[in-house]
Amino acid sequence: MGVLRAGLCPGLTQDMVQLLKSGGIKTVVELVSADLEEVAQKCGLSYKALVALRRVLLAQFSAFPFNGADLYEELKTTTAILSTGIGSLDKLLDAGLYTGEVTEIVGAPGSGKTQVCLCVAANVAHGLQQNVLYIDSNGGLTASRILQLLQARTLDEEEQVRSSSGTLKVVVVDSVAAVVAPLLGGQQREGLALMVQLARELKTLARDLSVAVLVTNHMTRDRDSGQLKPALGRSWSFVPSTRLLLDSTQGSGSLGSRRVACLTKSPRLPTGCQETVDLGSWGTPAFQGDHKGHWEQSPVFQGDHT
Repeated sequence: MGVLRAGLCPGLTQDMVQLLKSGGIKTVVELVSADLEEVAQKCGLSYKALVALRRVLLAQFSAFPFNGADLYEELKTTTAILSTGIGSLDKLLDAGLYTGEVTEIVGAPGSGKTQVCLCVAANVAHGLQQNVLYIDSNGGLTASRILQLLQARTLDEEEQVRSSSGTLKVVVVDSVAAVVAPLLGGQQREGLALMVQLARELKTLARDLSVAVLVTNHMTRDRDSGQLKPALGRSWSFVPSTRLLLDSTQGSGSLGSRRVACLTKSPRLPTGCQETVDLGSWGTPAFQGDHKGHWEQSPVFQGDHT
């Protein structure tokens, strides 16, 4: 709601605006939420005129009532849950990636962020027959890695290259920190403004096109405490609806594909939940059937990928 000014609604004159300002009432919110009897005495205005004015302002600025059943039907038609292809990860995400939302995966180099993104892209494209837009700002995406993931699920070459008739359902940005972080040094105002603009575009894209936006982010060390924290600062922390932290230093054991995923932000599940995520499990059916699930046997995940 805006600032009170003459002509904002019928009956609100310049003299009345000045009297209200003298009583500390400057905005529509302050007027409609104030004790009108007290305002009338303090500003020297008619109580009846103030009641009529508030009624007009509420009718003019209040949100239109929305039926709960209609809202539920709209949510059913616009919200979809897309499996990542990794069961334990879906469990942390309450069944998978939600369209209309931004989901962030945070982790240090080598924690498996890119591997998760590739698994999601391959599963949505192959398993769900929906289109994926993959934006690679790190230079880590190669067609051969995607092909290996698809070969892990099917040996039919025609099926691997078959074009999807589905719509765009997932946008992957790997990584958003690689794009934004260089802008935050030096001219802080310009860098922050660009980051806010990017955040707005991603959220609008997710909401208006009903797609799931998946971004990755780096870890940085806090100047005061020295502890590791997600990069891009507090302003960016409000952008993702869900945030997962991947940790490759705990519980990995001898199987290098395993990571500990911790839910640090979620609108649906309690934070702090943890799951052991096996990043080699997506390729199990074709490559690992005779190797008892050992990650080392899958060429897709060899090497130190982010």
